Amino acid sequence: MGSALLFWHHFRNLKPARQLAVCAAIVLLSGGCGADAKPGGDEPGGAMDKVTYLTAFGSFGREGFAYVAKQKGFFASRHIDVDIQPGQGATSNLKLLAAGRAQFSANDLSGVWILQGSGHYPQMRAVATIQQRTLNSIMTLQKSGITGPKDLPGKKIGGAPGATPELLWPVYAELVGLDPKAVTWVHMSAQLTPAALASGKVDGIGQFVVASGTVEKAAGGRQTRALAYSAVIEDLYGNGLVTTTTMIRDHPDLVARFRAGLLEGLAWSIQHPQEAGQILHTMVPTQDGAAAAAELEKMAPYVVQAGQVGVLDENRVARAVAILAGSGAIPKAPAPDDLVDFGLANGAAPAVTASGGW
Repeated sequence: MGSALLFWHHFRNLKPARQLAVCAAIVLLSGGCGADAKPGGDEPGGAMDKVTYLTAFGSFGREGFAYVAKQKGFFASRHIDVDIQPGQGATSNLKLLAAGRAQFSANDLSGVWILQGSGHYPQMRAVATIQQRTLNSIMTLQKSGITGPKDLPGKKIGGAPGATPELLWPVYAELVGLDPKAVTWVHMSAQLTPAALASGKVDGIGQFVVASGTVEKAAGGRQTRALAYSAVIEDLYGNGLVTTTTMIRDHPDLVARFRAGLLEGLAWSIQHPQEAGQILHTMVPTQDGAAAAAELEKMAPYVVQAGQVGVLDENRVARAVAILAGSGAIPKAPAPDDLVDFGLANGAAPAVTASGGW
């Protein structure tokens, strides 16, 4: 007797309650039991799609919207089960995407485009933006005496290896009249940068301007100063949602559903920053809820464009990569379509009522 017939022979002789238990076990293992079961994948009514999402940089408050989307069911309502992992910057995140160890990642788009413009990771595409302007900066303690770019030569700057503050540094340095080699970059994990600045191990850190509260908490309340890249580099986007061309080709519906869930979390978070900060603290207890809320409040004006979140404009993308090419960060500006899937990036996006914005 074949294995399938043998199974059925024993199954039909079980009591009804036992049959239900066996069927439930099959559902857990394979996602279905019986003729009416639907497969997973891109079928919205089927089994949950399991994906891994990498934050752009650690689990700081500005990343809280992804945890909000998970906790409030914005992903689950779209049949997606998301494992959120703290990222370590553009280079590290893109390596994991390329290796198939994650399906989605937040990355600073300037960093991604510098890598792609240099011939790396051609299979990556942005499908949404998170911030409409770059948040990158060199953050220092006010007591350091560093008041502007002219004070940076000879200083040590901490940052994650291959993260965008370092990738974008030569562009910033050129525009403010500095030799890019004027500072020394000290590599460390994203989570260690605030403590490294507080302890004096480094003179500054590559950090987002909205992170001042988190860094000041690590520094025992000492105030910070951010030398914002956006003050001298216009038209650059901040973080965006990135995935692979393989995901877009093979699972376009999943990409669209994930994008929608993440953007819903983003829109909700900047309109409810205090609650979003507490959600992040609940899910990542090492993160302070009040500091996270402060980051989200400061981030709101960078997120909204024309009352929406997530939009990417083809002309702005072209201008951004032209800036990167003109400064020598990349040898040649790639075509916008080689960087962004505009079909997905121009999909439906949540409307937002928030102060500031573009």
